[in-house]
Amino acid sequence: MDIKSLTKEELQKELKEMGLPGFRADQLYQWMHVKLVRTYDEMTNLPKDMREMLEKTRPLVTLKAERVQESIIDGTKKFLFELPDGNMVESVFMRYKHGNSVCISSQVGCRMGCRFCASTLDGLERNLTPSEMLDQIYEITRTVGERISNVVVMGTGEPMDNYDNLLRFITLITDENGLNISGRNITVSTCGIVPGIKKMAEEHLAITLALSLHATTDEKRKQLMPIANSYSIAELMDACSYYFEKTGRRITFEYSLVGGVNDSEEDATELSALAGPLKCHVNLIPVNPIKERDYTRSNKEAILAFRDRLEKNGINVTIRREMGRDIDGACGQLRRRRMAEDIDD
Repeated sequence: MDIKSLTKEELQKELKEMGLPGFRADQLYQWMHVKLVRTYDEMTNLPKDMREMLEKTRPLVTLKAERVQESIIDGTKKFLFELPDGNMVESVFMRYKHGNSVCISSQVGCRMGCRFCASTLDGLERNLTPSEMLDQIYEITRTVGERISNVVVMGTGEPMDNYDNLLRFITLITDENGLNISGRNITVSTCGIVPGIKKMAEEHLAITLALSLHATTDEKRKQLMPIANSYSIAELMDACSYYFEKTGRRITFEYSLVGGVNDSEEDATELSALAGPLKCHVNLIPVNPIKERDYTRSNKEAILAFRDRLEKNGINVTIRREMGRDIDGACGQLRRRRMAEDIDD
């Protein structure tokens, strides 16, 4: 476990085993998780010999912004980060009236195979460490010079497929000794790994769980999301009910509208029947077209009619505000374009 992925208590134990006094852990932790420095040389209140020893034995995990694109429409910034091993992941910075939000990745690639998502086209490379998830937020904070108040783990990867590292990341990002982002301002999205949802319920976290549902029948969901071959909608709803019962936290259903596939009046009625008993919030997402798939987004009239049907059925619903569409805003698009450039070179 790299040093930036350790809790403060673990860091104290680590330094003690290295023969260093406990108060140095407080200083080191603050440099990494509050002041967000990138190198040991910047930790000016640590002795030089300690910094040199740490540099040799405990190198800091930091990400390099290989590319940053800014939307001329809404100021959204899309970051392509290079990891220490040369792999790349994407993150998105978005400004809202309620505060700044960052959407981060939890894996390099993804193995879930959702048909409308560019992240999964090349499969899963590896999981991200807690420090690699953290440093997406840290590097964006350094770049924009503004506090991040909301974090969404909804970028590349399936968070529940990287459960232990996800949990440690949440522990660190909510730590009052670090950035201290409220758990209520953290959203974790899953495509529907039932055991992970139930396990997360037992953690009694204050986070928001978002379920990528995208269809209201098993048959239709299997066409869009291979995970539906493992867990039925009935099993999913049972897991969501368990999560709500254990945490008291309302679940969000993410529903990508694909033209002619899942945007009919019947779909809206069936979605209402699923969301109603759980008091779920439904977030409608006009799907981002990707060239590798033939799915297209629903037209504006169909989107509004779908929303209106849900509202008439008493469902709390929003249409996701489109952010960064002019800068490869959808998950995986920028990384794939960068990979294609490497191949062309």
